Amino acid sequence: MGDIMLLFLCLKIFFVRILDVSLGTLRTMITVKGKNLYASLIGFFEILVWFLIVKEALNTDNTSIWVAISYALGFATGTYLGGILSSKFISGNLSLQIITNKLEIVNKLRDEGYGVTVMDALGIDDSEKYMLFVEINKKSYEHVHNIIKQIDSKAFTVASETKYIQNGFIKK
Repeated sequence: MGDIMLLFLCLKIFFVRILDVSLGTLRTMITVKGKNLYASLIGFFEILVWFLIVKEALNTDNTSIWVAISYALGFATGTYLGGILSSKFISGNLSLQIITNKLEIVNKLRDEGYGVTVMDALGIDDSEKYMLFVEINKKSYEHVHNIIKQIDSKAFTVASETKYIQNGFIKK
């Protein structure tokens, strides 16, 4: 009976850690977005769940290493799943700066409905380049990235998460 109780405890610790760490990841992402009220509510439940499972893990009479391994595996899995959840459910925008010598990228992005601002730039060897500024929804990144790589596989691209946007054009 002891082995079954240990297995049940380890599974419980594992799955509850996944829950609390996933909540922590979401809380962090929401905090960065400036939604502090939602973040504090998530934080309340995150710490409540964490406290209860830590209390149970530390107060068990069972000294098996499997309790610690379950705790650590739950943390690692929760971190992974929290990252996936946050990328799926937390929307946002990216600012792209693209340095290229191929203006075809501008035309293709505009044909696809993206707003593109173009500036002349000089490369390291004083070659003529163009710096493109594109503001996109995060979910559009792969599509835009594929367009850029298809036309200019050597284009230098920087993507930064945007916190605030005023005016301009973003494809919906």
